[in-house]
Amino acid sequence: MSEDFYCDEVLSGRTPVQTVIETARVLAYHHTRPYWPVHIVVIPKQHIASLLAPDLDDDLLLDLLGVVRQVAAQVVAEQGACRVLTNLGRYQDSKHLHWHVSAGDKLR
Repeated sequence: MSEDFYCDEVLSGRTPVQTVIETARVLAYHHTRPYWPVHIVVIPKQHIASLLAPDLDDDLLLDLLGVVRQVAAQVVAEQGACRVLTNLGRYQDSKHLHWHVSAGDKLR
């Protein structure tokens, strides 16, 4: 697996995804291998390594959080609850900033 699945596979179009919300700078889509019954990933359309990356500007962060908020509101409306999670450091498998919005009990 590549180090940046999001750039190499999703944003390149090599791996097709089911889009939930798309803006000029942000993509939210159903996870290709979900860990939860509802599992949506929110990513910037440009490479940003993580939430701590110095090249993450405030405008992009606000765009990302706006989409995370919309997705979370949809999931809460449909499921009654959700989780919003991002990983950093050794917990971050793919070195591309992303959030997971999920609901339900873990599948695996």
